[in-house]
Amino acid sequence: MNYLAIKYLHITSVALSGSFFLLRGFWMLRESDMLQQRWVKVLPHIIDTLLLSSALIMVFWSAQYPFVQPWLTAKVVALIAYIGLGTVALKRGKTKAVRTWAWLAALATFAYIVAVALTRQAMIFS
Repeated sequence: MNYLAIKYLHITSVALSGSFFLLRGFWMLRESDMLQQRWVKVLPHIIDTLLLSSALIMVFWSAQYPFVQPWLTAKVVALIAYIGLGTVALKRGKTKAVRTWAWLAALATFAYIVAVALTRQAMIFS
């Protein structure tokens, strides 16, 4: 498999992961029973495994590493924040208000990660 195929797998995984997180957030706001469906709980893990695997392959094949490349470091740090905010939004938030704010913050963090990936600049607002 070549680098371009892995890159497209990564981009597709990003789109699926973000879209499904957005949908699950809407279900959270509506207090939908869909969030309790088994496939809804399993599918994000499959998508995110493909996402992480393709990212790691690209990192090694391109020899561009986090903590060496500032833009990759920014993505990794933002990814950790996104995961934390996402768990608060969909699982750990005690009130709907907390879950809603965490969901919105996670979406903003997701947008930042995508912007950094597109620009290869850690500070996209400079």
